[in-house]
Amino acid sequence: MHSKRNSLTVNQKHNLTGWIFLLPAALLIFAMNFYPMLQALFLSFQSGIGNKLSWGGLSNYARLLEDKVFWTSLINNFFYLLIQVPVMLILALILASLLNKKDLKFKGLFRTAIFLPCCTALVSYSIIFKTLFAYDGYINTILLNLGLISSRINWLGQVETAKIIIIIALIWRWTGYNMVFYLAGLQNIDESLYEAARIDGAGPIKAFFKITVPLLRPTILLTTIMSINGTLQLFDESVNLTGGGPANSTLTMSHYIYKVSFEYNPQFGYAAAMSYVIFILVALLSFIQMKVGDKR
Repeated sequence: MHSKRNSLTVNQKHNLTGWIFLLPAALLIFAMNFYPMLQALFLSFQSGIGNKLSWGGLSNYARLLEDKVFWTSLINNFFYLLIQVPVMLILALILASLLNKKDLKFKGLFRTAIFLPCCTALVSYSIIFKTLFAYDGYINTILLNLGLISSRINWLGQVETAKIIIIIALIWRWTGYNMVFYLAGLQNIDESLYEAARIDGAGPIKAFFKITVPLLRPTILLTTIMSINGTLQLFDESVNLTGGGPANSTLTMSHYIYKVSFEYNPQFGYAAAMSYVIFILVALLSFIQMKVGDKR
């Protein structure tokens, strides 16, 4: 035993020590993440109500193809993704560029103010927006007093306006979060690059597209993947702002999974199948983003 211990090289000892420290965390990650994922995969092939489950094969996945509510929730998710994510990330990048200027006064205050919505609890900010855009809420009252509308608008009770309110809420909540990532990336860009661009006659807009955007490509890729992942798993806004209504027009996939699992007759196998559809979509879109965005 003593000879074996002495036969280990320094690198092997370091590696062994590292694995010993990583083992508790690795076991916890497996127990809390990977094991439930494997269990959900097995569950997605079972059908039935409540605890009365039996092997159903691909029946749950076949049922998805005919479930109109699921397709509505999927379309809703992609509607939010295609509008909210680009607007949010572009706005975050512009704000980060403006707040990165050295000669800007009170930039610490501005940065904090824009980031503060991110610190608001998801349920709390949903209730705030629900109160603001209620039929007798502040937004209607202000617009009426300014004479911009002749009667109160049911913002959360109409299909088009309800979706717009959710998009506005998401942009308000998450723009500051992504801005912080861009600020961190901008502070790693050498200022001499911008000075050289100014000497060559490049204006702020040209410098933004020729220097800032290319050098922030890895950060933009990261925030895009995280935003897509978060939007496809959207839950709190659908539940707390609109309840998925009117007529399922704002229902998201995660909200529908919750309804199938706990509000309707519990159909855990079918809910697990829908969860894996989200997992596959997130993995597929992330893979495409990596292939398209990562030039390495």
